[in-house]
Amino acid sequence: MSDRELLLLDAAIGVLAHGGIRRLTHRAVDARAGVPTGSTSNRFRTREALLTGVLGRLLERETALWTGPAVRTGAGGIDGFAVRLGSVVEALGSTDRELTLARHAVFAEAARQPALRTALQAARRRLAAWLAPLLADLGSHDPAGDLRRLLALVDGLLAGQLVDPEDDFTPAPAIAALLHGLIDPRSASHRAGG
Repeated sequence: MSDRELLLLDAAIGVLAHGGIRRLTHRAVDARAGVPTGSTSNRFRTREALLTGVLGRLLERETALWTGPAVRTGAGGIDGFAVRLGSVVEALGSTDRELTLARHAVFAEAARQPALRTALQAARRRLAAWLAPLLADLGSHDPAGDLRRLLALVDGLLAGQLVDPEDDFTPAPAIAALLHGLIDPRSASHRAGG
């Protein structure tokens, strides 16, 4: 992807974050990016092409956060992992809030557009391929199921933070509580039975 396309897609993320899906137009992206009128439509001919490009860029930026060096199981077990993952969720609710707002707008649109939905499902599979083994390393006996529950919690925490922002947003305790509830009892019963 060219630097110009990245500029336009990041501007489109800003438009979505601040104005919602209805405000996403080629002209609005041009204005936000500070480029001549018509620049966005030259690169992304249709609104669908623009939305597909935005989704790809959102996923690229979010994946960089999720898979960065901060989120590894490493030392600290469940609690250490929850702190590291919590820092990513905290960023998505504060410093990277634009990404989350734009993602929610695109997710709502994906419910109506099969092509976007397919792209989101593929991205979720890539995230699962990376994150489920980390949950298995923590002791999960159902990494895929536990991942679904973890992502549901993360989505809920972020939705709450978007609607009613807390100055001291700290998602790590909720993440740790969920993971302890999912993994610890299973690990204990597995050890007792094995």
